[in-house]
Amino acid sequence: MFRSRSRNVFTPTAYGSRRRRRIPRWLILLVSGVVIGSGGLLFLQKSYGPTRLTVEQSEQLQFELNSANIENQRLTAELEQQKRELESTRNNLDETNKKLTAAQERLGSIDNEIQILANAIPADPRGTSPGIRAATFRNHEGNLQYKVLVMQDKKEDEDTVDTFKGTAEIIVTGRYSNGAVAHHNLPPFDMSVGHYTQLEGELPLPNHFTAREATIRLKREGEDKVSATRTLIVR
Repeated sequence: MFRSRSRNVFTPTAYGSRRRRRIPRWLILLVSGVVIGSGGLLFLQKSYGPTRLTVEQSEQLQFELNSANIENQRLTAELEQQKRELESTRNNLDETNKKLTAAQERLGSIDNEIQILANAIPADPRGTSPGIRAATFRNHEGNLQYKVLVMQDKKEDEDTVDTFKGTAEIIVTGRYSNGAVAHHNLPPFDMSVGHYTQLEGELPLPNHFTAREATIRLKREGEDKVSATRTLIVR
């Protein structure tokens, strides 16, 4: 009778009711980190990453790449062709150089032979230097054909001679078709000679005139004095 009237409140046991479960904090942090990281990655890719190509851009890029490969193959083929042509040109050049060397050697030999022959040709009867060592004249279709060998003598202590520059003049004597005899001075022409030279060419004769005799005269440049002269029969 002296006990308290307050009743004990029934407290359910752990087996009698379910307690409210809360999401673990570590899971929330993990999910939040994944979301934030994914968002940051997308932001970086969009802001600073390479721009994504559309389908049309990708096809255009592939086409340009294929075109570049084809052009590269073409240029490579051209380069190989040019290399082959260059090699062929080098071979031809080497062969040409060999022929040139042989020709120069032969030319030197020929020049020595010519010197020997020139020294063996009789001197100009007048004994002048330059002298007219030999000459031929021919009537040919109204013209006078001439070939004249002119030489200068070398000094014993020298291998070369000074070049003689001047003019050559040919005077012809002959007949016209009516029998009249006449003399004509043909147009003079320039000439020069070192040790030797050959004057060759044609000069026009008067109409209906046939040359019988020709006299060639050499004059030094700027002088009226005859340095060499010779008269020969015209063939």
